[in-house]
Amino acid sequence: MLALMSGLRAEIRRLAPRRRVRGAARVLVVVTAMVLSLLADPPWAWAAVDIPTVINNLRDWIVGLLAGLATLFLTFGGLRYLMAGGDPGEVEASKRALKAAAIGYGLTILAPVLVTVLKGIVGADAGGGAP
Repeated sequence: MLALMSGLRAEIRRLAPRRRVRGAARVLVVVTAMVLSLLADPPWAWAAVDIPTVINNLRDWIVGLLAGLATLFLTFGGLRYLMAGGDPGEVEASKRALKAAAIGYGLTILAPVLVTVLKGIVGADAGGGAP
């Protein structure tokens, strides 16, 4: 019985890299198909008319990403804190995650301010063009 189990383990170890390669190949094919389908006929909405529009779109993306990541960190930190069970190491790890969430929410709030400063530096508020 022991020889059978060790033989099965060896077979699983031998097949595991193939499964990883197949999985990675599937992901690569799906991502490539999505990118090609998006780039084949891009919608007119992708074309930005001027610099302020590009900066505003960039700000919206940054705010969305930061808020999503901060919410993810808040959720994981809260769950780790609830499941810590008094373990000091887990409590500290959960506190670090909650601090990261607070920093993420702070950056989310400050992103529009930073974009306004960037617009002032670039001169996008002045309207651009010839004098």
